[in-house]
Amino acid sequence: MNRAIIVSSANENNDITEQLLRLEGFVTITFANSGSEARRLALTDPEPDIVVINTPLPDEFGQELAVTIAENTAAGIILLCHSDISDDIADSVSDSGIAVVPKPVSRQLLSREIRLAAATRSRMIGVSPESADILSRIEEMRVINRAKSALMKYLKFTEPQAHRYIEKQAMNNRQTRREVAEKVLATYEK
Repeated sequence: MNRAIIVSSANENNDITEQLLRLEGFVTITFANSGSEARRLALTDPEPDIVVINTPLPDEFGQELAVTIAENTAAGIILLCHSDISDDIADSVSDSGIAVVPKPVSRQLLSREIRLAAATRSRMIGVSPESADILSRIEEMRVINRAKSALMKYLKFTEPQAHRYIEKQAMNNRQTRREVAEKVLATYEK
């Protein structure tokens, strides 16, 4: 955990929020005074690990900002809003994984929400490479299956013969099965 953004037009909770973020290991903490400034900061590289939005902001309420950041980054998001509307806001943003904390904010509650948002982000980041690997394998199988179908159609191979052909070509030519399948497709699917 490295980068956090605090979005707030008022300085009432900024010091406490900054202290709690630093206690949780956040080194780089950036402040934004408006939604537009926060969007610019949040949607650049490196993306933030956590964003704390103290509503309302001068150019918008902050709910739309939270949803935009949730849709475009893996950042943990905490939305601070007045207690009388916090339940309604929580209902509208809960599907986006945004934590809503009612104001006035207790130090313990905010600390717990920061830890939870950081843990959620860590878990999401941990799942991403695994998901990407699974998607890559699925795509590889699709290419190989299309190549088998082409061999069966044009060379009248059976499915086991097509499978064996791709395997044997991969071993003999020191290529992956996907590379062999792509060559087969380039030859027969023009």
